[in-house]
Amino acid sequence: MQAIRNRDTKPEWLIRRLVHAKGLRYRVAAKPLPGLRRTADMVFRPVKVAVFIDGCYWHGCPEHYVPPKTNPGYWSEKVARNMARDRDTDQRLEEAGWTVLRFWEHEPSADCAARIATEVEKRRAVRHEIQEKS
Repeated sequence: MQAIRNRDTKPEWLIRRLVHAKGLRYRVAAKPLPGLRRTADMVFRPVKVAVFIDGCYWHGCPEHYVPPKTNPGYWSEKVARNMARDRDTDQRLEEAGWTVLRFWEHEPSADCAARIATEVEKRRAVRHEIQEKS
């Protein structure tokens, strides 16, 4: 278990690189909410966008998850707990006014980066509008 990366995986790195190339800046492996003991892979604090890039095995991808053959009870339960925690995290962040973007590790990096950039720019425009009215 110690050898399993919880940050800086290849899919995360590729997406971060593409998002950075679009001129967007973000925090890596940061807590979106101070009281929540969970980290997002990318956090855009000013516009409240949290990005998660989920591994197919650890988060139960409907396309690629294969139940383990060794100790299936333990590992299947662990993946189910991870999925429940993901839903809870999404709900808590959304209740706090955040936009949550989740991607699977197998999704094309360019598509993920484009969706992230679109959402961040949209949230920036709304934020800018609100500031102008004030």
